[in-house]
Amino acid sequence: MSSQVLFSNTFGKITQEIINDEIEVIAIEHKSGKASVSLYGGHVLDWQPDGHQPVFWLSRATAYQPGKAIRGGIPICWPWFGPNVDTNGVNGGNHGFARNNHWQLADYQMEENSVKLVLEFAGEGKHQLWPEKFILRQELTIGDVFTQRMSMTNLSSKSVEYSSALHSYFAVSHPQYTHVNNLSEALFDDKITESKAQKDQLVNCVGPIDRIYYNSMEQEIIDDKWQRKIVINSKNCQQWVLWNPGAEIAAGMADIHAKGEDEYVCLEAANTQWQVIDAGQTISLEQKISVTDL
Repeated sequence: MSSQVLFSNTFGKITQEIINDEIEVIAIEHKSGKASVSLYGGHVLDWQPDGHQPVFWLSRATAYQPGKAIRGGIPICWPWFGPNVDTNGVNGGNHGFARNNHWQLADYQMEENSVKLVLEFAGEGKHQLWPEKFILRQELTIGDVFTQRMSMTNLSSKSVEYSSALHSYFAVSHPQYTHVNNLSEALFDDKITESKAQKDQLVNCVGPIDRIYYNSMEQEIIDDKWQRKIVINSKNCQQWVLWNPGAEIAAGMADIHAKGEDEYVCLEAANTQWQVIDAGQTISLEQKISVTDL
């Protein structure tokens, strides 16, 4: 692995690291903490504010290879969430193509309280199920608080549809000791039991669990063992997706290291249903994350 310092000042430094011929990572060291972002997939890998455990989980078994998504951090699900099969039976695979393509580092700034990165991914004809011309722009602000804003511009001459998620893997002591209390009264669809529009008291986050909650209010991941609270707010997202595969499913996933499913909970700010972007229109979605001790 080779590296090159892109910028440094009294507050910290930004380094470009070459993982292999295809994967470049932007590493941030700042007085407020540290983080890293892969340009492959426009993928936030980790963020650790000063004085805290890492906020995001990253699998030690992930494959840093073109064509394969990185397991952990914040994968970008776009321009569709989940599977996408057209009327002719063409299978586009899960979660779109933004997470399997290279993004560009368009801008960066290091200030006293935070580091700001701008990533861009643009193109046309990237996939037969979504051939329209577009540009995606991520604005990341990394400091005591983490903010991720993704803007989507439709550069084609007609309206397009998309669905998406900011597929955050949050590091926890164990799902057994983890609670997301604000989801307990929200309606959800259960993808495992295939049941619709129900409620129940969410005791913990032990998998297998795969639910789409119809709720956009602020969420708190309470970790009783680590004695911390992760607070997540979203903008322009209609749902939260809660996911952990559990031991049996994770054992069949080559890119999750042994017992890795016991180290994270996915809570995703999402629009799981198709949304319309008119020709020439730009829309955005956002999440803001902070962490405090209990």
